[in-house]
Amino acid sequence: MVGVCSGKGGVGKSTVSVNLALALRDQGLAIGLVDADLHGPDIPRMLNLTRRNDADGVDVWVNPRVGPKRIDPIARLGISVVSAQFFMGEGQAFAAPAGFAAMFLNRLINDVRWSHTELLIVDLPPGTGDIQQRLVAMAGLLGVIVVVTPQDVAHLDARKLVGMLERRNVRVFGGVENMSGLNCPSCGTSIELFHPVPEDRSLWHSVARLASVPFHAGITLGDQTGIPVVEAQPSSPPGEAFRQLAIRIRELVHLPG
Repeated sequence: MVGVCSGKGGVGKSTVSVNLALALRDQGLAIGLVDADLHGPDIPRMLNLTRRNDADGVDVWVNPRVGPKRIDPIARLGISVVSAQFFMGEGQAFAAPAGFAAMFLNRLINDVRWSHTELLIVDLPPGTGDIQQRLVAMAGLLGVIVVVTPQDVAHLDARKLVGMLERRNVRVFGGVENMSGLNCPSCGTSIELFHPVPEDRSLWHSVARLASVPFHAGITLGDQTGIPVVEAQPSSPPGEAFRQLAIRIRELVHLPG
């Protein structure tokens, strides 16, 4: 089980999760994808699986004496997907105390029929709050990937996250820099979208950079159409970046090639 996390929202953590899962699928692996971001479960929208009708309630825990109420993942684009948003409408907020949230997250990971799945990718909630700490403690992660953008505040919050993960003895495989630049469509020159992060404040002092994903219209289009860039444009610059990231992750978790 590999977690994908970030110190703050809005850096493309879910985009990395979805496209990494699809890139690993392209290497012949049976992949499960868990959208564990309870307060912003966007992966169903990215895969055209969103639920629009509101729910009357959510079962966050099932009494084992009654019998396990197993969850079946949904197959989409060759991967198995589970999300909190499958249990409520896309306009509904999950507003529950951290203890109930932790029980619900446990169901999403451990009460699912992951038949023949070789690796789970878990899109974790952003930040370092109580829910995040409970989740990393119970999930049994092999390691995590930290997603940032080339912004000082993104690196600042990511360094705080890495500190929390290290205190909990969670292995940090490395980081992914999203929106690392824009390739000019005319000349191919890379254009920086943000001012560079000062070297003494950069995450890369302590964390290996596993991939840099350039800004690309195919990524935002994929979020709207439900066909992520790895599926729609595998030879594009971000498609290639996610392919290389999948190779690195496969090596780090020691899955056979």
